Amino acid sequence: MTSINTNRAAMTALQSLNVTNARLEDVQQRISTGLRVASASDNAAYWSIATTMKSDNSSLSTVQDALGLGSATVDVTYTAINTAIESTKAIKDKLVAARQSGVDKVKIQAEITARQSQLRSISDSASFSGENWLAVDSSLASYNPNKSIVSSFARGASGITIQTIDFNGDAAKLYDDNDQSGILDLEDTTTNGGVTYSVATLDISTLTDSANDTADLEQMITWVDNALGAMTTAAANLGALKNSIDNQTSFVKTLMEAVQRGVGTLVDADMTEESTKLQALQVQQQLGVQALSIANQNSQTILSLFK
Repeated sequence: MTSINTNRAAMTALQSLNVTNARLEDVQQRISTGLRVASASDNAAYWSIATTMKSDNSSLSTVQDALGLGSATVDVTYTAINTAIESTKAIKDKLVAARQSGVDKVKIQAEITARQSQLRSISDSASFSGENWLAVDSSLASYNPNKSIVSSFARGASGITIQTIDFNGDAAKLYDDNDQSGILDLEDTTTNGGVTYSVATLDISTLTDSANDTADLEQMITWVDNALGAMTTAAANLGALKNSIDNQTSFVKTLMEAVQRGVGTLVDADMTEESTKLQALQVQQQLGVQALSIANQNSQTILSLFK
């Protein structure tokens, strides 16, 4: 039946065109954003997972920054303690030279004093972002010998877990202005002369070639050698810590990339597929417009029946 009140063909063509336009709008949005899941309305489950993973990736980025800061602090400390080891070796060498009878111990002490001043300067300069592990004051309320570097962020069934790489700062400190418990300011007392000294304060200018003074000098040499051993151990531990941080930094970077790929798998649009859909829908849209135009012309043909 042909009717001028109800154009069924036009209604069908219009409905089909509206569906095509809606699908075309969706494809255009995916192409413009690069996402097939841009909001919760697109896919609530995927959007929720992707949002959480993006949040965790942001936290991993913060972990990466913390590792970078920790790595820089350890690197500065490691470099400084290695330099301090060389100066301490020089002090030991001067003490061994002073063991020889007849040498001018006053002149040797002048060289030792210069090295002692250098050791303190090295330790005071080993600071990064306000953090100094070599020259400390354990009496300060802010002092904490346990150094922790945030190393990972993980989400599990029991909640969020933040892990750290820990280091005992007391094993590496060279000076402690509070109780002189650092490697270089730790004190000993000579057996014969009863003189209290440390690597940082020892003075041989008044020693003679007597048997007692010679024994005290040898005691000082042993004390400095023990300090060298402690510094070498501290440097080795710092080197191991630096390797751990570098390995963890590499892992976090790889993990972030993996999470990013996972998010992309869930929400990214396949641009090749969307491009194909776009072309097909554009053709459908053009055909739909033509079909609607033809359907609207049907009512005009009725006029010819009354001529």
